[in-house]
Amino acid sequence: MPYDADLLIVGGGPGGLATALYARRQGLSVIVAEPRGTPVDKACGEGLMPGGLAELTSLGVDPAGLPIRGIAYLDGRRRAEARIQTGPGRGVRRTTLHAALAARAKEQDTEWISTRVTTVEQDAAGVTAAGVRAKWLVAADGLHSTVRSAVGIGAAAGRPRRYGVRWHFSVPAWSEFVEVYWSPLGEAYVTPVEPDLVGVAILSGGQPDLAWFPRLAQRLADADRGQARGCGPLRQVISRRVAGRVLLVGDAAGYEDALTGEGISLAVKQAGAAVAAIVNDAPQSYEAEWRRITRDYRILTRALVLATATRAGRRAIVPASCGLPSVFGRAVNALAR
Repeated sequence: MPYDADLLIVGGGPGGLATALYARRQGLSVIVAEPRGTPVDKACGEGLMPGGLAELTSLGVDPAGLPIRGIAYLDGRRRAEARIQTGPGRGVRRTTLHAALAARAKEQDTEWISTRVTTVEQDAAGVTAAGVRAKWLVAADGLHSTVRSAVGIGAAAGRPRRYGVRWHFSVPAWSEFVEVYWSPLGEAYVTPVEPDLVGVAILSGGQPDLAWFPRLAQRLADADRGQARGCGPLRQVISRRVAGRVLLVGDAAGYEDALTGEGISLAVKQAGAAVAAIVNDAPQSYEAEWRRITRDYRILTRALVLATATRAGRRAIVPASCGLPSVFGRAVNALAR
């Protein structure tokens, strides 16, 4: 049976488009299946860590945004700061990032089809989905991936069950740090994305409320607030990331939590690893490489989520970060790579 492309990518978000760019750099023909128009907005912390930003730059993608010099934890009385030692990351609106990736992918002769993929058939030589026959398929279709289900890869929502909601506030960006405000009920992440715009994402186990963070709420009291975008449950436990000639990238490949904020950077790195496995005709090698890429994220994020699962733990996190600045700094810089 003839092929329509070397690689079919299901999902045209950052993970899928980064996969397309890595594949085109290797000379593979690519079709992206995405039913939504560009750019797509969704719940996102909108922070790029330096490692992920470097990967994007190597692909010819340089989205506009504001520098991120470090991470700060606040509880209303104390502030713990850790500077990123390897150079700044960048706060970038999700739509700005998506538009930059899509433009670059089109420059590289990536093809698009507007369709939703719900069924997948594969054999020893290729994969067929949405009427496209390809040698390989990469699923980058999010937390609740339909491709993942279609190829029989199990997934379960982990605990504690947490959800995220993000708004944009029209207010001058006041810090070059991502500020994380902690309360007994949740945490709020403030990311500068434009000179007069910040993104605020609240993660919690229930209905989010800006009033949980009085200092932040006061600062934003007179600012215009944009549309809410939500996602969850955040933790998705995935049994494996490869099924025959299908590989999972980004949130579809498994997710711990947004607490440490490097989801996009990890998706971009996974995209490169998936394409390398495809080029080498060694799909199973991707599983080990995925585990290597995500190791620090999985260990540190899971430890933080469990440590702050109780109100007592949440009250202790900022004082502990202030009291152990070197530990806080090492954790931040381990995740910034």
